[in-house]
Amino acid sequence: MKLHDERRDYEQGQLRRSQLPANPFELFAEWFKQSQAQANSPDPTAFTLATVGTDGQPHQRIVLLKQVDATGLVFFTNYQSQKGQDLAANPLASMHFAWLNLERQIKIEGRVEKLDTAVSTDYFASRPRGSQLGAHTSAQSQPIANREQLEARYHQLSAEFEGQEIPKPEHWGGYRVVPSLFEFWQGGRYRLHDRFSYRRSSDTEWHIERLQP
Repeated sequence: MKLHDERRDYEQGQLRRSQLPANPFELFAEWFKQSQAQANSPDPTAFTLATVGTDGQPHQRIVLLKQVDATGLVFFTNYQSQKGQDLAANPLASMHFAWLNLERQIKIEGRVEKLDTAVSTDYFASRPRGSQLGAHTSAQSQPIANREQLEARYHQLSAEFEGQEIPKPEHWGGYRVVPSLFEFWQGGRYRLHDRFSYRRSSDTEWHIERLQP
């Protein structure tokens, strides 16, 4: 593939120091709402989650954001998955939101903690029944011979739980990323993008810096 001519300029917006709130969660919420409002934004909750295994190898995957508040950003998964194993050994992660239709990116880094079981149970109960069955069906990240085996397991469990509430699997639940760093990126002309980092300096304060593109 020849990709030399696959390029465009970034001219939709700009980001200036005077526009920045003191708390990065406020800017995140503003950008998130603007992404939600875009008709051509397929899923603003989707982000890339990067973790590191015990061998030092980074791993990435797309995860869905399910909650954000002053304490951090929440997602749910199988604790026995690759990401779960990585986080058990190294509870640090990086999140990356790419809202390219707005020419924006956000990087978030921080430590990761498990949610209380009661919180995960409440969220699991709110999921569609098919998603609940899926959490029981899949031994996430483990090999399987073919899709037919996976679907057969799903239908078996569907029959077993017919007429019953589906309990949360013990191996499934939520994580909260507690940020120590936010970086906001707004595309700019001539590749002179606007980048600002927020680095946590205390429990309530953030140090803001402009970064060169």
